[in-house]
Amino acid sequence: MGRSSLHARRALAVAACALVPMAYAHDPSDAHAQHHHANPAKTTRSSADYIVPDVKLVRDDGSTVSLKRELADGRPVVMNFIFTSCTTICPASSQVFAGLQDKLGPARDKVHLVSISIDPEEDTPSRLRQYADRFGASSEWQYYTGTRDASLQVQRAFKVERGGKMNHTPVTLIRMSPDARWIRIDGFATADELAGELRAVVASR
Repeated sequence: MGRSSLHARRALAVAACALVPMAYAHDPSDAHAQHHHANPAKTTRSSADYIVPDVKLVRDDGSTVSLKRELADGRPVVMNFIFTSCTTICPASSQVFAGLQDKLGPARDKVHLVSISIDPEEDTPSRLRQYADRFGASSEWQYYTGTRDASLQVQRAFKVERGGKMNHTPVTLIRMSPDARWIRIDGFATADELAGELRAVVASR
């Protein structure tokens, strides 16, 4: 993909996010208006020892993989949860990941960006690949789907399951190494905030 095309797609994604409040005002009865969204200016940072469940997921390239192994290759992990038909939280969160890629620059291959679908029945690998292309996802930013049970296991392990995709809230999880604690950011973290968490990696680029 050419640089100009990539920038154009990202610009469209930003525009789509900017239109979200207008969509709510236009049709408050829209079912997706029930999809929770936090104040972007307010985030809560905490840490926890989450245990990565030993489940199989399907990567956006069609490969069936162990989530434990995918997250244990030694690189820092930055992870969020999305679904491709989402029109509010998920495009905004994905745009943040796209911005983080840019800020990492040549160091992007030292960080594993992970987006896990909470709507696996609809989000096939090919659909996730199309979604990834919208945000210019590099080879270090991978999307995962799987069975409904596998997705729920992962959501529950990281305490992001909210009883259905329409109750989804923005959460970003960061782990600097396989033996480190997870950093949890509830709310819309910015690309600058995430780059700050990864400052040691960014500084070594």
